[in-house]
Amino acid sequence: MKKILLIIAIAVSATTNAQVKTVSLQASGLTCSMCSNSINKALKTLDFVLKVDADIKTYTFEISFNPNSVIDFDMLRKRVEGAGFSVCGFIANIHFDKLEVKNNQPLLYENRIFLFTDLSEQTLSGEKHVKILDKGFVSTKEYKMHPSLVSLSQTYHVTIVP
Repeated sequence: MKKILLIIAIAVSATTNAQVKTVSLQASGLTCSMCSNSINKALKTLDFVLKVDADIKTYTFEISFNPNSVIDFDMLRKRVEGAGFSVCGFIANIHFDKLEVKNNQPLLYENRIFLFTDLSEQTLSGEKHVKILDKGFVSTKEYKMHPSLVSLSQTYHVTIVP
């Protein structure tokens, strides 16, 4: 059933003209600067990561990327988990170029499918903050607030945040 949904999603999806600029990743379970340092080091091992700036007070990591690289959101999450922590917030700063979106309309972007939720029909232009709502990218409490989300491989349920 999941494969059928994925095929349908790809068939009806639009290819986006967008580019990930940065990611703001919030981790949970940090207690000290050594915790922050271990996540920082883990993220920097990814070849598409250019720079990581950590803010230990908010447990947030601002991640910049190498130009023309394909950004793997799952690898960022897995590196944080591999360091012994979990992601409780994941917001990608993406530049869109006149992209029309509708609620629950699949959009293909760099071999990923974005399903926008809680969104009115609109055209996205310029930089927007896109929050991933799937398990592993938000806190358990926040994930439970979206019981209708069905996890599919390479599919991200997202919303635009201010």
